[in-house]
Amino acid sequence: MHPFALVRTTRRAGLALALACAATLALAQAQKAPTAAYQPKSGQEGKDVVWVPTPQVLVDRMLDMAQVKPGEFVIDLGSGDGRTVISAAKRGARALGVEYNPDMVALSQRSAEKEGVAGKATFLKADLFETDFSRAEVITMFLLPTLNLKLRPKLLELKPGTRIVSNSFDMGDWAADQTDTIPQERGCNVSWCTALLWIVPAKVDPVQRLPQGEFRLVQQYQELSGTARIEGANQMVKGRLRGEEVTLSAGGKTWKGKVRAGRLELN
Repeated sequence: MHPFALVRTTRRAGLALALACAATLALAQAQKAPTAAYQPKSGQEGKDVVWVPTPQVLVDRMLDMAQVKPGEFVIDLGSGDGRTVISAAKRGARALGVEYNPDMVALSQRSAEKEGVAGKATFLKADLFETDFSRAEVITMFLLPTLNLKLRPKLLELKPGTRIVSNSFDMGDWAADQTDTIPQERGCNVSWCTALLWIVPAKVDPVQRLPQGEFRLVQQYQELSGTARIEGANQMVKGRLRGEEVTLSAGGKTWKGKVRAGRLELN
């Protein structure tokens, strides 16, 4: 090869190597460059509702009302920025957030890692209406009344005793077992400061033949009514369920007991 051709070839190879190194360095710097963190805005559009954050004071009250215990499984439907899930995990619960917005899911995962609860707080990008939450012991949510009603049949099929807590919105004619509104002086300075608790009631067979008498019952969620034949006399019956626990009154007498596979066991 001619000496000048060798020089030109060497120079071209050197230039190509330099360009390759420069490209590699630029790519590495781009990968290291910080990206703008996703910041959700109150009132932003979501799949089914706009997102409005639940005040932390109400998150804490909702978890208090549900009596969340270490080791229990909590599912937050529409988990947003993950604060309810993270708060439940800090109490020792296993908590899952179901959220349709992937940016919210990623933000929640980062927040869980920052708060040191990534092992107990997990997040799922999913449609809450297509999610199986039958294993939950506690359900939390901040959805619209129409969505609560749409979910209600599925919620009523959960294991008796499952606790459901909603921020502000009810379940139609399924009355809450407990309601608590946090006033401004207790740290809530927004409109959404009411927690509502339901405890999924057991299903009771309408006809019960017991040592106490024969009962014919009508169940409306956690409320029982009807008639009873006690010691040869007909009596009006009133009762109430709290999961599998039942209190029943008739003819001036009150009994407490349990529901087992639809049957009453009264003390």
